[in-house]
Amino acid sequence: MRTTGYLVYILLSFLSSIETSFSQKSDLATDARQAMLYATRFMVEKVSTRGGYVRLYLPDFSRRWAELETYKSQIAIRTSGTTDMGNLFLDCYNTTGDEYYYEAAEKAVSALISGQLPCGGWDYIIDFAGVSSLKEWYNTIGKNAWGWDEYNHYYGTGTHKQNTTEAARFLLRMYLQKLDPKFKPALEKAIGFFVVSQYPLGGWPQRYPLKYDYPYKENRDYTSFYTFNDDITWENIEFLVQCYATLGEARLLDPIRRGMNFSLVTQQGNPQGGWAEQYDMGLKPANGRRYEPASLATHQTYRQVMLLMRFYQFTGDRKFLARIPHAIKWLESSRLPDDKTEGGKYTHPYFVEVGTNRPIYAHRKGTRLQDGQYWIDYNDDNPLLHYGAKVRLDINHLKEEYAKVDALTPEEATRNSPLKVGRYKGLNSPQEYFLPDYATVKASDEKAVRTVIGSLDDQHRWLSKNEWVSRPYTISATGVEANTAPFSTEGGEQIRDSTNQQYISTQVYLANMKLLDSYISSLKKDKTTGL
Repeated sequence: MRTTGYLVYILLSFLSSIETSFSQKSDLATDARQAMLYATRFMVEKVSTRGGYVRLYLPDFSRRWAELETYKSQIAIRTSGTTDMGNLFLDCYNTTGDEYYYEAAEKAVSALISGQLPCGGWDYIIDFAGVSSLKEWYNTIGKNAWGWDEYNHYYGTGTHKQNTTEAARFLLRMYLQKLDPKFKPALEKAIGFFVVSQYPLGGWPQRYPLKYDYPYKENRDYTSFYTFNDDITWENIEFLVQCYATLGEARLLDPIRRGMNFSLVTQQGNPQGGWAEQYDMGLKPANGRRYEPASLATHQTYRQVMLLMRFYQFTGDRKFLARIPHAIKWLESSRLPDDKTEGGKYTHPYFVEVGTNRPIYAHRKGTRLQDGQYWIDYNDDNPLLHYGAKVRLDINHLKEEYAKVDALTPEEATRNSPLKVGRYKGLNSPQEYFLPDYATVKASDEKAVRTVIGSLDDQHRWLSKNEWVSRPYTISATGVEANTAPFSTEGGEQIRDSTNQQYISTQVYLANMKLLDSYISSLKKDKTTGL
């Protein structure tokens, strides 16, 4: 009897500990939900400009920054701007079911739609004060951002460089969430931008409609070149694939296939079987920004090999695998000498000269657009720091991945192809396509959750320090305009604010919210699975 009683006592104690554990988790979950909502209300109702965002704000909102400083009437597409915030709101809506997050996402997408250009794309910045205000920004802050060529001139055109892709992808997700028809016209307009801006050979320019009014080198404007840089070609293909997989848009198969084929067209001949960042209209490697020489790029070649393997898994066509060995052989031939690897930190130069296969390096001196200078040579001393001079590439991993994919039959390779309707990612509905796949938050992570909750101040802000900012636009008594680029050394290395100045950062908000949202999501999984 005593043994039985003792066992009952142990069982009741065990059940009690489980109940206590669940109660504690429930309390923490309630606190997490409350912190998420309070922080989001502050961002939506105090920080946003008509539903849109930039990267960073002073607490009194007297200054704000995207990549560069912006006007109060402006919002940014990317760089922890409006699209990242909108996607986070939808993540939280799907996790919590709270309509407030959906309404916040609606405001974000409405801000984006208001800035959609007639061509269907987006520029870097949306200015609610109108075109004249945006031109003034480009002629002052943008023009004087030393080292930020993409902002030095106003085009008035859409840019593929992550901006249009990110905005269009968020617009697609917003439409899919509830299939609200009010978002469809803007989505169709965006899809049209990707289709009409594609060159017949399958590549895309950086900007569209094409303009040639800012030729700073060799009387050419690099924004019209075929562009791989910043993953433009792949991002465009991926967006069209997403539209095909979720909307069933069969008309997009042709631009998708031409986009994939463009990687085959642009691979260079042996013995330099690699790729460049951008190509001129004769498909020769071309210059981009002042520190992007006409050359072959080792990191881009690595990326293209990985994409070609993916294209084989999309299509089952072995032509995408045919010249991968040539690319790998070139990468092996382009390794840095041991005395140039900085103790094994790097394996390859960023850029390699066409023909000679010699590493080439970008440098800069000066601190302002007016007297600064970039140049290219063979010397790796004092390289450009804001872009990169050398990279570390895992060629053995590349070989292993190629061996695995090459061994697949076309049928095996395309088993989960997004180009086979109904077989991509095992989706039950198109709405599931963009749902985040959070890793389960471990018990040890609950400490981080409590820390994040506790770091909200009395105004429901997560404040940060040591952010990357710039000096205001000014003109000296002698007529010299200030460098408006974010602070950096002469070589381009970031200089962060070392004072105790506090900031409101969307990057910090996004990171903290993702942790809390992941925690709530993990509890839902536990409840569903019974774990």
